[in-house]
Amino acid sequence: MTNHALRSLVWFRRDLRDTDHAALAAALADGGAVYCVFVFDSGILEALPTRADRRVAFIHASLLELDAALRARGGGLLVRYGDPCAEIPRLAEDLAVSHVYVNRDYEPQAKARDAAVSAALAEQGRQLLAFRDQVVFDGDEVLTQAGRPYSVFTPYRNAWLKRLHETGISAFDSASGMLAPPPVASGVPTLEEIGFVALDLPVLGVQPGMSGARGRFEEFCNRLPRYREQRDFPAVKGVSYLSVHLRFGTISVRELVAHALHVGGEGGMTWLSELVWRDFYFMILDRFPHVVGNSFRPEYDAIVWDDWPEGLAAWQQGRTGYPLVDAAMRQMASSGYMHNRLRMVVASFLTKDLGIDWRLGERWFADSLIDFDLSANNGGWQWAASTGCDAQPWFRIFNPVTQSERFDMQGKFIRRYVPELAAVPDKWVHAPWRMPAAVQQSCGVVIGRDCPAPLVDHDEARRRTLARYEVVKKLRA
Repeated sequence: MTNHALRSLVWFRRDLRDTDHAALAAALADGGAVYCVFVFDSGILEALPTRADRRVAFIHASLLELDAALRARGGGLLVRYGDPCAEIPRLAEDLAVSHVYVNRDYEPQAKARDAAVSAALAEQGRQLLAFRDQVVFDGDEVLTQAGRPYSVFTPYRNAWLKRLHETGISAFDSASGMLAPPPVASGVPTLEEIGFVALDLPVLGVQPGMSGARGRFEEFCNRLPRYREQRDFPAVKGVSYLSVHLRFGTISVRELVAHALHVGGEGGMTWLSELVWRDFYFMILDRFPHVVGNSFRPEYDAIVWDDWPEGLAAWQQGRTGYPLVDAAMRQMASSGYMHNRLRMVVASFLTKDLGIDWRLGERWFADSLIDFDLSANNGGWQWAASTGCDAQPWFRIFNPVTQSERFDMQGKFIRRYVPELAAVPDKWVHAPWRMPAAVQQSCGVVIGRDCPAPLVDHDEARRRTLARYEVVKKLRA
């Protein structure tokens, strides 16, 4: 029987769907009137470097679809712009709700925000209830035998899989049940009304919302059995392209994990391992928040990085002279996306070829990627810089030419994003500076005129990197 006296508010954040949604399911199960809200956080939005932000456009389009889905169930999305620490308690009071339901976030600033909202609600006699949704396991659900958080991936993955085998995985029932119509003005404002510029996301290769996620997922299901052998080749459609949908919660990670288990085989299990990596980095951010701005291993903060603004700018602009690195950086600049293999390549190049602080690269990715996620971005950069929770030592240094020859053998990806190399023969496209002068003239690509010479010599850079990291060995001795 419905409890008509009970009112609750579901606060959507990075979970922009109404299916398999933990907080929404819990609110519906408790009965009574259920309202829904999203807050455009003015503090975050006003700090963004551009008003033509792909992520804001993705969120906005996804909210329109979410609002339509909620309206079809009798409800609708209340949208506010401002500081959530003020907006949520104010709305809770206006609606006379007893509880505010949220899905947990693990970023330090988000945790501080939620603590402030919880305290403000408590002063009103209301309660903030938080649920696990964006990860499969959190908190103390996966710990070492000593009862501590893991700091290395492989044993974490083994314990994670064991836990999954014990508990199983199932969806939350949030798709059924009627919602309460908003008693106050609702609906999604235009991008212009919140100070942003509309973007044509499909032109960028992005279909937002639950429908966009569904389309990507269904298309990937046909390719999943070949995922393991195709995922490292940027010119091949081998990955899922679901990262932005996981970032903003337009699809449930539980559904993806369940499907990977169902498919099994090398493809399904390799993809499952990538989803475990995602949980792992959320756990690291949650349990070791010092990684925001600092090395996971404190001794690595003793490394002295090069102050080289020109080198950083060349890397950012895709003008390093290394074709695969430049193609990857230009892909991100034009689309907001970068293939996962290439994220490792360009991060290794910045830190171990150019000798530039990983935090500067992390910040550039944070400004550029449509799927930017603090946990994965920080974890990936610290992995590449060998400062993070990784069993591999610092002498893992990617050779950008070898990576290019191995993963873009015919230079298809390079030629797409570095068109000035279109006429360069396959033999030279990975390292065009090695072309004899006669070949340069014949294909119309002169190094230093039509494309930049390499910023650094990789072999010399590798020696400098090994010397740079010697300080860590001394601190450990």
